[in-house]
Amino acid sequence: METILKLDHVEKYYGNKSSLTKAIDDISLEVTKKEFVAIMGASGSGKTTLLNVISTIDKVTSGHIYVGNEDITKLKGNALNKFRREELGFIFQDFNLLDTLTAYENIALALSIQNINASEIETRIKKVANDLNIKEILKKYPYQMSGGQKQRVAASRAIITNPQLVLADEPTGALDSKSAKMLLERFNYLNQELDATILMVTHDAFTASYATRVIFIKDGRIFSELNKGEKSRKEFFDKIIDVVTLLGGDLNDAL
Repeated sequence: METILKLDHVEKYYGNKSSLTKAIDDISLEVTKKEFVAIMGASGSGKTTLLNVISTIDKVTSGHIYVGNEDITKLKGNALNKFRREELGFIFQDFNLLDTLTAYENIALALSIQNINASEIETRIKKVANDLNIKEILKKYPYQMSGGQKQRVAASRAIITNPQLVLADEPTGALDSKSAKMLLERFNYLNQELDATILMVTHDAFTASYATRVIFIKDGRIFSELNKGEKSRKEFFDKIIDVVTLLGGDLNDAL
């Protein structure tokens, strides 16, 4: 399988010699095309920092990160901006929609920045709106939408540019259980039917159970990982809980 994401001995330190914190401590991992990977860990485990360096929000202290064949730790200036714009899709817990734009305009913005013509933008938005079941809200503003609708609009915006990698940061954190389940089912659709490669940080075992692989982070290192394989989602959820239980108090806030 084609490798979409590769981390090679990545480290991230904060502070100075007298007070040094290792947020990421020598992590190496790979994500292949069409995988749906969840990262779990207690608060302070390094999972959010890991997402931040992959998304280029933060810089690594040492090591290399490759998306496709590109070493993104070496990108700067316009090349970095182009990479973020064209190769990554972002889905945030708080949606990050622009309040003064409709759902259609929020989604279209990502394509407008790439100078895509209006007719192609319309064609792409119609398709993604159908895929994520948001056709009826395209003319609505964020204040007119439910949390689940906002998050599906945000997911549409993230995938509309056909990025190599979609990064999701606690995507169900602000949703009720019904909206969360609907969004996760849409994630599965994006992953299985549209071949989207998804890397998701979550504290929630139920959310993680929708992934095809779960990586557990503890003290900045990979503690364990689980592959779903042929297991049902319920069976996979039980296995995730087993690891959470093994970690004991370190992951009490992950349930």
